[in-house]
Amino acid sequence: MGKLSRAAATAAAATGLLAAALTPAQATAAPRTAHAGEASYAASTWVGVHNAYEKDKFGYFADALDSGAGMLELDVWTNGLGRSWRVSHSNPFGNDNNCENAAHADQLRTRARNQDLGGCLADMRAWHDANPGHRPILIKIEMKDGFQGKRGRGPAALDALLTARLGDALFRPADLAGGHPDLDTAVRADGWPSRSAMAGRFVVELIPGTLEERNPFDSLWTDREYAMHLRSLKAAGRLGEAAAFPAVHGAASGDPRTRYADAGLRPWFVVFDGDANAYAGGSIDTAWYDRNRYLVVMTSAHNVAPAIDAVRPTEAEARDRVSLLAGRHASVVSADWYPLPSVLAAVVPRGGQP
Repeated sequence: MGKLSRAAATAAAATGLLAAALTPAQATAAPRTAHAGEASYAASTWVGVHNAYEKDKFGYFADALDSGAGMLELDVWTNGLGRSWRVSHSNPFGNDNNCENAAHADQLRTRARNQDLGGCLADMRAWHDANPGHRPILIKIEMKDGFQGKRGRGPAALDALLTARLGDALFRPADLAGGHPDLDTAVRADGWPSRSAMAGRFVVELIPGTLEERNPFDSLWTDREYAMHLRSLKAAGRLGEAAAFPAVHGAASGDPRTRYADAGLRPWFVVFDGDANAYAGGSIDTAWYDRNRYLVVMTSAHNVAPAIDAVRPTEAEARDRVSLLAGRHASVVSADWYPLPSVLAAVVPRGGQP
């Protein structure tokens, strides 16, 4: 096969999913069906891959991009004990990933891996240029130890890196906000664009990382710090510089944004991210997110009762889980189902409505 060719997604229509048998090029394109394309981005449910940068899942990040998945996750370290923005699961000092810093599409799957975040973004841009009109892809970034502004790795520096590497391939907070004063007002009034209107774009989500949340000396987590950054940019008339969306991390009942004592930060959160089991348990009104056109990423989807295999469930089991969580108003059903391309390519109506 050529550098850009990978196995196509197979048909999932028999189980009610909207994915169909696709060529590799079609697997990257949006819309897949008239319904999926014309629906608002927030009115559909798609599938994500946890830690898609790991080499045992995809040999190269280009393979993850080719997989059909609508969300791909990266783990990023910023602390002063290492250089740059490092991409790794458990090594805070260096890079351990499938990114190769490709300058153009012909270099994909040809270069040394274990590159920094800039290298992963370069691969995304090279792949994007070779796949015009590809499906919208949510890039979830877990900031493992948070921002390090004093060492040149703060919110503005991340914006600059994302902009330099992805440019017009980004769907930015300013694109969603339009003429509204904040993101919450915008989605309540206008919602998200259709999937077809967002074709060829990457949406970047930021969550606080596991180490950051356990660090007793860190009182300014990624979510709050980036929301403060958005508010400051808006006040300065520079919201267009922002390149990412902060997410409220952790499933909770009611409006989870009330955890932020500074009420002025709450309207800058329209993305939520937490454990699928908690969202599906019945104690959280997940329809509230859907009504307000907020995005909800439901993680560890395999653990929802009845639990299924974390990596290799049957396709029927995985499709049933996607349908179940779509009915619970998930925007993203996230798991480690990288061996199941037909499931990764699925896009279904959110809320279980036809």
